[in-house]
Amino acid sequence: MDKIDNLDKKILNILSKNARIPFKDVAAECGVSRAAIHQRVQHLIEDGVITGSGFDVNPKSLGYSTCTYIGINLERGSMYKDVVKRLELIPEIVECHFTTGSYTMLLKVYARDNEQLMDLLNIQLQTIPGVVSTETLISLEQSIKREISVKVED
Repeated sequence: MDKIDNLDKKILNILSKNARIPFKDVAAECGVSRAAIHQRVQHLIEDGVITGSGFDVNPKSLGYSTCTYIGINLERGSMYKDVVKRLELIPEIVECHFTTGSYTMLLKVYARDNEQLMDLLNIQLQTIPGVVSTETLISLEQSIKREISVKVED
C-alpha cells in the first residue's frame, strides 16, 4: 500500500461524507482535475484503502425490526473458522468478529421479531458444533453510525 498523502485524505474525507458526490465536485473542492480525482480514487481502491461503496439499506424497511448483538463462547478458539463457515449460511448475521474479552465471537444480527430471534439462537446458533454459550444484547436504538474520521493536515 502506497503512502496516503494529504490530497488522498481530503478525497477520503469528502467521499466518506457523501460517496455519491460527482468527481467534478470533489475535484473543485480539492483544486485539481477530475481526471486526477478519478486516478486517485482508483489507486485508493486498488490499495485497499477504499473497500467498498454502496447503499445502506434500512433493515426496518425490509421487516427486520430487531437489531441484536450476540456474544458466542466456543469450546476452543481454534474452532473459529469452522464456526464462521456455518454462520455464513445464516443471512440475518450481518457482522461477525473474532474477539478478546468475554466472548470468543461477537455477531450483529437482524431479526424480524423476538420469535425469529429465538429461532436463530436456539435452532441455528446454539446447535453449531463448538458453540458452548451465547449472550444476547438487543439494541434499543442506534445513536451513531459513521465511517472512521479522516484527518486532513492543514
